[in-house]
Order: sequence, then structure tokens, then C-alpha cells
Amino acid sequence: MDREITAYIRKDMGKKIMLLSGPRQSGKTTIAKALVPGYDYFNYDDAGHRLALKEKSWDRSKPLIIFDELHKMQEWKTWLKAVYDVEGIPPSYVVTGSANMEMFRKVGDSLAGRFFSFRLHPLDVREASTIMEPREALARILRTGGFPEPFLENDQVFYARWKRSHLDVILRQDLLDLVTVSDIKAIETLIEMLRGRVCSPVSYANLANDLQKDPQTIKSWLTLLENMYVIFAVRPWHRNIARSILKEPKYYFYDTGQVKGDDGHRLENAVACAFHKRLDFLEDVMGQNRTLNYIRTKDGKELDFCIADDTGPTHIIEVKSGDADRSPAFDKFPELLKTAKAVQLVGKDTRRKTYPDGLLVENAADYLARFDPLA
Repeated sequence: MDREITAYIRKDMGKKIMLLSGPRQSGKTTIAKALVPGYDYFNYDDAGHRLALKEKSWDRSKPLIIFDELHKMQEWKTWLKAVYDVEGIPPSYVVTGSANMEMFRKVGDSLAGRFFSFRLHPLDVREASTIMEPREALARILRTGGFPEPFLENDQVFYARWKRSHLDVILRQDLLDLVTVSDIKAIETLIEMLRGRVCSPVSYANLANDLQKDPQTIKSWLTLLENMYVIFAVRPWHRNIARSILKEPKYYFYDTGQVKGDDGHRLENAVACAFHKRLDFLEDVMGQNRTLNYIRTKDGKELDFCIADDTGPTHIIEVKSGDADRSPAFDKFPELLKTAKAVQLVGKDTRRKTYPDGLLVENAADYLARFDPLA
């Protein structure tokens, strides 16, 4: 199937270096190889390819050169800058990696002004609805996650086997290629704990106590898992950004199938993935900055999600697996109801309805299939 981001990369690849990051097996290499009919491909994990990269001996008659996992090369930014500055474009360069390019956006002068960055997420309802009905797409995501191979295979036994090997490679190969981590077993335990705590704010101190580690170690491990596209953080919204960052985040998995718990937990994770993916897309493709947060007050009032721009929340969202009745959570935030679009997403089949104050109640799959935070 065609991925939405492909056309935008193809449009920009004749102008700058393309940095394409995303979770392992989300389809980055497939996209890169589909951009033009001819390309030369190098994967830094391959010894022979590493030698060719050291010698800079690729086929310059090809319109595209693909460097896969190049971020594992020492001083790769300086190396790539020299290639670009000396030889320019064409050929076009696409650099793909299974580590978050946010790690490399602070590149200083190395690649400044020479690249555009794109992030590829697993399939969500919006993207999958190009080949099937939105409700079937969401049902599959809840069963097998959104990674292309298990999603298209649509077999839970296949997914269970895929899921085990996928995480194992991330922890025992990708993670150790980038940093020195001595306690892989403890990180595996941390992931297992997070699987059961999706939808709830996470206390670093509590995790540290459970794992018999110090809180700073736990925070560094969580950052590593974010940078390796295992999890992502959703922080509480606050007008003071610094205070928001200090408050307890929620963590969601890029692979919804990893989530332990009832249907409601998996549905909320799938919704978080869809929102997160769309906001990254808007930033990468259009330069539009929006944040995904949740809202929680000191007295315990909470909304599952809010999407905010520089002026404040533009959307406030509650997710319910089966309850189509109006959630009382919205009534606790009357001021936000006046300024933000209020949406209650329901997992089960339900009729679309609106209330006098603007609240929309709709089936989650139907809403996610057309979701546009700028609309």
C-alpha cells in the first residue's frame, strides 16, 4: 500500500538531504526504495556496505542514494555534511534510521540548513482506511497493532511471534549499537511494567522503587525507549511549559498490541498513536506545531487528551470503549468547552451526535479516519 508521507519526501528529495526515522519495521526502507526507479542502497549494519561508505564508492549515476542506519556511524553528521557540501545534489540522499532523529536534530552546524526530517509511524486508521473500512482498520490495530507486516497478515499467532522478535532486536541490537547499557533485563522489566500502566500518569519514583534503581536512571531509560520508538510520552497541559514538563507523563506504545489491560486501554493507546502521528506529520510536512497532552487538575479532574497550539487547547478529547452517553468529565471544564472542540470517541458502534455546547460524540474509527487538527 502507498504510505501518505511518500509523496512529500519525493517532492523534497531534490532540494535537501532527507532524514527518515521511525520504529524498526515501520516501512522506512520500503518507502525509500519506492521513491524512484533507480537507487544505490547501503545498510550500515552490513560489513561490506560499511567499507563502501568509508570509501564513498557508490554509483553516482543513480538518481538516489539510500543510507540505512547511518546514525550508527561515528561522526556520521560530519561525514554526511562533507558529502553534501562537496558533491551536492543530484544524486538525492535519503538517510533512514530506527532511532528517533530528535536525537540528531540538535546537530549544530553539522547539517544545519541541509536536511528535512520526516518521521514514519506505524499504520493508523486514517492511513489504513485507504484500503479497508475504518472500523475494520481500528479492529485490526487493536488486535495486532499497526506495524505493516502483522497488520496486513492479520493473524494473532503470527503477531505474537513477530512481537517477541521485534522487541528483542530493539533491546539487544539497536539499543546497544547506540549506548552502553548493562542492565537489559531491568529495561525489559520496565517495559513490562509500562504495558500495564498505559493511560495512567507514571511516577519515576515509584518505578525506581519497584526496580530498585534511582529515579534518574529510570528517566534515562525512558528517554532511551522514546528515542528507540518503543514508547512516547504525553505530558499534562499547562500554560507554563516548564511546569508541564515536570509533571508526571503518561506513556503509550507505538505498538498498540503491547498494551496490557482491557479494550479501553488498547483503544486509548490507538487513539494516542493516531493523534501523535498526525501532529508529527503536520510538523514535518507543513511546519505546523501542535502538542498532544492530557489535562489533570490538582483536585483530580481529568480529560484523556488535549491538542494545543501556542494559544492553548484547540481540541479536548475523552475516549470510551463502550459508553456513548455524555461523559461528565467535560462539564468540569466549562471554559475549555467555549474555546476548544470537544470530542468523545466511542469504541463501539454508535450514532454520531452533537450537544448544544458543541460536544461531538462519535465512533472512534469514523472520527480518526478523517481527523485533521487544523480543520
